[in-house]
Amino acid sequence: MFDDSLLDDSRRLGDNDTGGWLRAAAHAGAQVRATAEVAGELGVARTFGERPRALVLLTRPGVGTSVAKLASALLGPACPVPVVVADELPPWVGALDVVLAHTEDPGDAVLAESIYRAGRRGARVLLTAEPDGPVAASAAGHALLIPPRVPVPQGFGFARAFGGWLVALNAMGLLKTDVGLIADELDREAERDHPMHESFVNPAKSLALRIADRTPLLWGLDHPATAVAAHGAAMLACYAGVVSDVAGYPQALTRSVLHRRAVQSTSAEDLFADPDDEPTGQVRVLLLAVRQGQLAEMARRAAHETLPGADVLEPAEEVTGGDAVCAALLALRFELAALYLGLAAGKLGGPGLYAPAV
Repeated sequence: MFDDSLLDDSRRLGDNDTGGWLRAAAHAGAQVRATAEVAGELGVARTFGERPRALVLLTRPGVGTSVAKLASALLGPACPVPVVVADELPPWVGALDVVLAHTEDPGDAVLAESIYRAGRRGARVLLTAEPDGPVAASAAGHALLIPPRVPVPQGFGFARAFGGWLVALNAMGLLKTDVGLIADELDREAERDHPMHESFVNPAKSLALRIADRTPLLWGLDHPATAVAAHGAAMLACYAGVVSDVAGYPQALTRSVLHRRAVQSTSAEDLFADPDDEPTGQVRVLLLAVRQGQLAEMARRAAHETLPGADVLEPAEEVTGGDAVCAALLALRFELAALYLGLAAGKLGGPGLYAPAV
């Protein structure tokens, strides 16, 4: 059902993209830039300038869960304060703690209650959300609310939340990241992935073609990469209806039968295999890497020796600026690849591949 010719036909892509999803995803850099501007106007750096006793990352349905996983992975075990990822506000949160939250559901009652309780207890709270509704009302007088300045459809708020949280983490001294550089690199990635660029020079289209008609195994070679893999799997499920396996590579090694299939799929004798010969379909191994350094290189080398034909997605070969920049770029590439895949498969937008009979 996958129509790969559509990917290189910008006119048909535009006709099928009835929701303007490709344009919305391409606004990731603008979202980060606008969010940083609002954060500056609200005095986020001043409010969050002191290191907290504990950092609480609230996860609610939607991209906020992906942002929390990535932020926690970037902070890592060396973070000088405890990092707690939770669906609801823990009962012990008090005036010495910081709470970060994101939602695109203005009526999320659970989050509204958590934000209200955190504010009443004196915790410093940063919330990226819509300016109206119960969640926004709960933040009034209790939290710094960063509303969207770049309008995008629901589901495209990853960059906005990530940018807002990074500003706060920078202020607390827990991360040192150039948010402006992230916005610039996201703009460059959106340009590389523009619908006008053909598949062989378009990283997102190329990724979509590699995943088409396969079951993607998104295996991270480090913790931030595994967090991005989880976001990629969510985007592929949301926009292309594709089911993916997500794991850190050490965990993937324990999935013996699946790992055996992965080894077979990346071997030389499998290069010309017919997908119809495999009753459960063929797999596509995608090894994701974000971190740099000796340990990261050793992990990549070990995985490549076992899976010599696997695709390795390593943004650090394309950009500089640190782990957060690489992670943001890879997350956007997966968003756009999922959209291209969904559009080309007729699962997203347009009339689909087949018009109804007259």
